[in-house]
Amino acid sequence: MLAWVAPDLDQYLFFASGALVLTSHRLLSRAPGETDWLVWQLAPAQSLLHRDHAGVGTIELFDAGVRLGAWHHTLGMTPAVRRLAEQFARRQKQLADPTLVIEADLAACPTCGTPFAPDQDECAVCNENAPGPSNTWALLRLARFAKPYRAPLIFGFILTLLSTAATLVPPYLTMPLMDDILIPFQNGKPINYDLVTLYLTGLVVSAFLAWLLSWARTYLLAWVSERIGAGLRTTTFTHLQTLSLQYFGGKRTGDLMARIGSETDRINLFLSLHLLDFANDVLMIVMTAAILISIDPWLALTTLIPLPMIVWMINMVRGRLRHGFEKVDRAWADVTNVLADTIPGIRVVKAFAQEHREVARFREANDRYLGVNDRINKIWALFAPTVTFLTEIGLLVVWIFGISQVASSTITVGVLAAFLAYIGRFYTRLDSMSRIVSHTQQAAAGAKRIFDILDHVSSVPDAARPVPLERVEGRIEIRNAGLRYGSRTVLRNVNLSIGAGEMIGLVGHSGSGKSSLVNLICRFYDVTEGGIRVDGVDIRSYSLTSYRRNIGLVLQEPFLFFGTIAENIAYGKPEATREEIVAAARAARAHEFILRLPQGYDSLVGERGQALSGGERQRISIARALLIDPRILILDEATSSVDTTTEMEIQEALDNLIQGRTTIAIAHRLSTLRKADRLVVLDRGQVVEIGPHEELLARQGHYYALYQAQLRVEAEPPLEPAKEVQSV
Repeated sequence: MLAWVAPDLDQYLFFASGALVLTSHRLLSRAPGETDWLVWQLAPAQSLLHRDHAGVGTIELFDAGVRLGAWHHTLGMTPAVRRLAEQFARRQKQLADPTLVIEADLAACPTCGTPFAPDQDECAVCNENAPGPSNTWALLRLARFAKPYRAPLIFGFILTLLSTAATLVPPYLTMPLMDDILIPFQNGKPINYDLVTLYLTGLVVSAFLAWLLSWARTYLLAWVSERIGAGLRTTTFTHLQTLSLQYFGGKRTGDLMARIGSETDRINLFLSLHLLDFANDVLMIVMTAAILISIDPWLALTTLIPLPMIVWMINMVRGRLRHGFEKVDRAWADVTNVLADTIPGIRVVKAFAQEHREVARFREANDRYLGVNDRINKIWALFAPTVTFLTEIGLLVVWIFGISQVASSTITVGVLAAFLAYIGRFYTRLDSMSRIVSHTQQAAAGAKRIFDILDHVSSVPDAARPVPLERVEGRIEIRNAGLRYGSRTVLRNVNLSIGAGEMIGLVGHSGSGKSSLVNLICRFYDVTEGGIRVDGVDIRSYSLTSYRRNIGLVLQEPFLFFGTIAENIAYGKPEATREEIVAAARAARAHEFILRLPQGYDSLVGERGQALSGGERQRISIARALLIDPRILILDEATSSVDTTTEMEIQEALDNLIQGRTTIAIAHRLSTLRKADRLVVLDRGQVVEIGPHEELLARQGHYYALYQAQLRVEAEPPLEPAKEVQSV
C-alpha cells in the first residue's frame, strides 16, 4: 500500500465514510455503506485529478479521457488527498520507468489523519497551530528596543549601584556606635559626643544620599522603559500594517488589541518597576554578602542555609507559572474578543434581542479567565509564604549561632547587631527576588505574544528592488492565475486581458471567485500560480504603496472612520485642500446632503459611519475614491445594499467616477453592468465566458442562465396582504 484516504462525502454530498486505497498495482475503492470493493489495475494512460471549490473537494480517475470514478470530500481531507495524488503520479512515472523506487506512505497522524512523509515523525498540520515554547529568554529580545537608550541605562545602573551602597552604610555604623559608645557607657565610661555626632551625621547623610540616588534612578529608568514600551507598540502596529489580509483573516480583533495594549503595558511595568527592583536586589545581596564575609566568614556561611531550598522552589514554580500566564493571556484575549464583537455589533444584538446571550458569552469567558487565575494563585499562595518561612528559619539560625559566638567572646555585641541588620536586608532582598519570578514569567509570556506578531512574515511581501511607478495606464493582463486560501482552491487557470480605460463586469454565482479575483488585482493576496501584469510589469515588482495609490476601491459595505466627513473623504489624500474635497463630494453627488448636516463637512460621522444612511456612506466612499484620481477602479457591489432611488443617485456618481479609468465592477444586478465593455462570467473559480451583454445572451450559456434567473425573480409579483378572516 502506497497511500490511502477516507473520503467523507457520498455522491449526493451527504456526510458518509468511504475508503480509497492506492497500492503498487491497483486503486481500490469502497463506497459509503458498501462492503464490496471496486478495483482498477494501474495503467500508464490513467490520471488522477484533484480539485476543490466552495468547501468540497473532488477526486476523479480517468483512463484515456474516460472517467472511471469520482469521490468527494471536505477540505479537511485535502492534505491526505494530495499525498495520494502525489503517490499516484509517482507510480505512473514508475510504470514508464521501472527503475524508479516508490516509497510507501503508511504512517498517519492519529489526530487529524494526515499521512506522514517517509522521513516525518510529527504532523506538520497539527504543529502549525501549536503554540511554540515560551521562556524568559523572550525578554532578552527586547534588547534591540533598548539600544537607542544605552547611555541612560548605563547611567541608571551606576545610580542603582551608588544608591544600594548608600543604603548599606547605616548598618555598618551601628558597630562602632554600640561597641565604642553605648556598651562602654553602660560600663561607666563617659559618652564621646563628638564621635556620636560624627556617626549620626553619617547616618543622616547616607540616608539622604540613598533617597536622592534612588529617586534619580527610578525616574530615569521609568523614563527609559516608557519609551521602550512606546517603541514596542509602534513597531508592532507598524508591522501589523505590513501583513496581508490572510493574516488578519485568521485572527480575532480583540486578541490583537490585547497584545498591543495590555501586553506592552505589562512589559512596561516589568521594565520600569520589577526589573529595577530585581537589579537592586541582586546588587544588595552581592554587596551584603561581601560585607558579611568581611565581618565574620563563619557567621556569613550560616545565612546561606535556606538558599538551596529557595533556588529549588523557584526553578520548580517557574515553569508552572510560565504556562499558567500563557493561559491567562489567551483567556483575557477571549474576554476582549467578546467585547470587540459585541460593541461594534450592538445594533444587531439589540435587533435580535440577544443581549442575554452576549452577557452569557462574556460571563463564560470571564469565568474561564477567573478559573485560570485561581489556579495560578494556588501555586503562588503556597510559594511566597514558604520562601518567607525559610528566610525566618535562616534568621533564627543566625541568632542561635551569633549568641553562641558572643558567649564565647568570638564576636562583639555590636558585630552581632550589625550582622543581624545586614541579614535582615539580605533575606528581605532574597524574598523579593523570589517574588520577581511571577512578574518575570508574566512579562515573558507577553513578550512571546508580541514577538509572535513581529516574527510573522507577510504572505504579500514588498519588492526588494521595486520598479519605479509614478502613474499607471491601466492595462491589466492575467495569465494562468490561481489562488488558494489554505487548502481551498478558489481560482484556477484564469486568463484575462483588460485594456486601459476599459470597463469590465464580473458576474457569477456567489462563491464563483469574483471578489477573489479583485483581491488578486489589488494585491491583497498573491497568486499561488500564474501572474498578473499591469502595464506589462508583474505587480509583485512594484512597491505596494505606489501600486495601490493608483487603485480606487468602492466596497459593498463602505467603512468610514470615526471623524469628520472631510477627514473621511481625504483619507487617501490627507494633504487635500478643502476645495478638492468639495469637488470630489460634488462629483459623488454627496455635496447636497453634506450641506444639510449641522456642521457640514465638519460633521462627525460616528463609529463606522453609523450617523449616516447606507446611501450617504456609499457616496462618501465614492468621493474618497474620486479624490485620489485612481487609474484602476474596483467597484464591489457598490449599489447592492441601497434602495432604487438612492441607487440611481449613486449610479450617477459612479458614471463620473469611471470616466477614463480602467474599471472592474462586480454586481449581482446584471442590469447595472450594461455599460460595461465586456462581461466576464466566472463559475467555480474559472472564467467560462467573456463578451458583451448581447453577445453572451445570444450564446445562451452561463450568462444567459444567470440573466433569465434574475428576470424570473424580478418578474415575481409582490406578496398580497393576507385577508382578514371574520370569526363566526
